[in-house]
Amino acid sequence: MTMILILVAALCALAYLPMTVQPASSLRTLLKTASVAVLALLALLSAAPWLLILALALCAIGDALLSRETDDTFMAGIGAFAAGHLAYIALFLTHPASNAELIFDHPAIFWSLIILGIIMATLLTPRAGDLKIPVLAYIPIILGMGVTVLALPESGALRWALPAALAFIASDLILATEKFLLPKDHPALKLTPYLVWPLYWGAQAGFYFAFS
Repeated sequence: MTMILILVAALCALAYLPMTVQPASSLRTLLKTASVAVLALLALLSAAPWLLILALALCAIGDALLSRETDDTFMAGIGAFAAGHLAYIALFLTHPASNAELIFDHPAIFWSLIILGIIMATLLTPRAGDLKIPVLAYIPIILGMGVTVLALPESGALRWALPAALAFIASDLILATEKFLLPKDHPALKLTPYLVWPLYWGAQAGFYFAFS
């Protein structure tokens, strides 16, 4: 059953990939949401930590909301993802193997995330318009996930957690760049959707394998 559901999640994610550039539709929403919702179901069936189940479920809700591509659902989707990141942060810090002192064993990653946050806040502040406050509030939350995952040892299944967190951050960074920083006719926009989705779904799958 586990392998079947993993295959279902992967097939939904693969089927959604070419739809990232298509207009909103019920099928698009279904595939995007199911790609992560099935991972949440898998985590539930495998008796994974409840914080992992919560984080995956919140992100699936965020996917459903963002897939509609309206201003109202965008705001709600950002809120759902922020809550999902907070659940991941709690998961990382409460894991039995977590040790906050390990965070400072990765100074290059730690300071890179801090600098990245400052740069993104500086770039997005004059360009996010009415969404400035939620976008700026989201930055320390997503980067906080990247910092707190450093508290986990890179051994056993947990070795998947760090690359998953970095992939998640990369997907959000590209998404923010295409939505707020690039002109609508920029040639990079032909490529960015096909980077955001694999990075994002790969991150969620990585978290599932790390903690289940």
